[in-house]
Amino acid sequence: MPNTALQRPGSLDLAGLLSSLDELLHAWLPRQRWFAGKGRTITELTLQSVTELHPGCLHVLVHAGHEGTGSGDGPGGTPPADDCYQLLLGTRQMLPPRLAHALIGRADEGPLAGLMVYDALQDPEAAELLLERLRHPGTAGPLRFERDTRVPIPTGLAPRLLDAEQSNSSLVYGDSFILKVFRRVQPGINPDLEVPWSLAREGCTRVPAPVAWFRTSQPAQATLGVLQPYLRDASDGWELAVESLTSERDFTHEAYTLGRATAEVHLALAAAFPLETPTRRHNGRLALAMTERLHATARSVPALLPYVPGLQSAYDALARLDTAHPAQRIHGDLHLGQVLRTGQRWFVIDFEGEPARPLAERRRAQSPARDVAGMLRSFDYAARSRRPWRPEWSQRCREAYCSGYAAQARWDPREEPEVLRAYETDRAVYEVLYEARHRPDWLPVPMAAITGLAETTLRPPRQ
Repeated sequence: MPNTALQRPGSLDLAGLLSSLDELLHAWLPRQRWFAGKGRTITELTLQSVTELHPGCLHVLVHAGHEGTGSGDGPGGTPPADDCYQLLLGTRQMLPPRLAHALIGRADEGPLAGLMVYDALQDPEAAELLLERLRHPGTAGPLRFERDTRVPIPTGLAPRLLDAEQSNSSLVYGDSFILKVFRRVQPGINPDLEVPWSLAREGCTRVPAPVAWFRTSQPAQATLGVLQPYLRDASDGWELAVESLTSERDFTHEAYTLGRATAEVHLALAAAFPLETPTRRHNGRLALAMTERLHATARSVPALLPYVPGLQSAYDALARLDTAHPAQRIHGDLHLGQVLRTGQRWFVIDFEGEPARPLAERRRAQSPARDVAGMLRSFDYAARSRRPWRPEWSQRCREAYCSGYAAQARWDPREEPEVLRAYETDRAVYEVLYEARHRPDWLPVPMAAITGLAETTLRPPRQ
């Protein structure tokens, strides 16, 4: 049975509670997929808030301080700043075998001494009670649970934790809803709540609308999790693309309709949020930021060094532009894994953006060409995931996607080749850094794109 000794953990001295958790979390946090400070030593942990959601389950926000350069995924290849993580910690006298995989460790001292501490998101009982909190809006200490009361949330929905590698944790309830729990928490409203909610108000049905969410006011206002409808019969774009390659089936129709769906979302975003007109000064600042990321990545991945001059030319061309297509809110991390298809219809998910980027940057207006470039790079990734490499498959998909986008948006990103090339180059540089640190076997994929991008000579826009 869960421990029931901690009836009012908010009354506990946080330093005392940390004495129970410090050693356990020092060992456990760096092993988690969503831990941002890979390869970096945790110098200190500080509990920023602790709330008892129900007996034996603590909601914890913990600050982790780091040292060294390691392999964090901060902007420009620099290590991320010190981070705040969201944890749901269960405590029990004895851990049943079904929860053995969730064990963090046994506390040796402090108020939890003698108790087994584990990741409660992997406990179906705790996951069910978390959904109950969302079904019944209210507060628990600094936590506030809210919902759209127009959408019914039934009781008795069995939870299961998705095991896909990602930067957050997601629970599926009865194949009806999916709850994304943000592990790395930053102050402010998370785009994965803000954007889908705004799109729903615009009548855009390409994005599942938020049903419920929870947030905290301590140590600052921040979004903690979002519940949305779960598209249970959907396949993600990556699976469909790889299946097309394996079966040698054409994918251009899917790519074309995906382009139209992307443009439809962009049009709704342009209506929901303010637009900005890029100036030469704006383009120069953007090119400078891309340049800084390029040089930082080249220092971390020496294989990139010979290509720096050629890649730099893409950013120089961007900096010379006097204007460009209006900037707006975008997805920010669009690729085949961020789109789902049910029947003949595409949906777009995961509007959090690149989690390693600062929240303010992810909420900033940007060129829609950035999303287009991300998808173009994703077609190349899919084409290179199977041997022999099929560049013609990727090229056909890229053209079909852009054609579909242009047909819906009444603007063709290929008409601004300097912008599209700069964003595609920036994306490939990001991919080089990511693969070098996390999946070295995949490094040849973005490096092949780097070779081509460094040699690209811009052609005149289409007439």
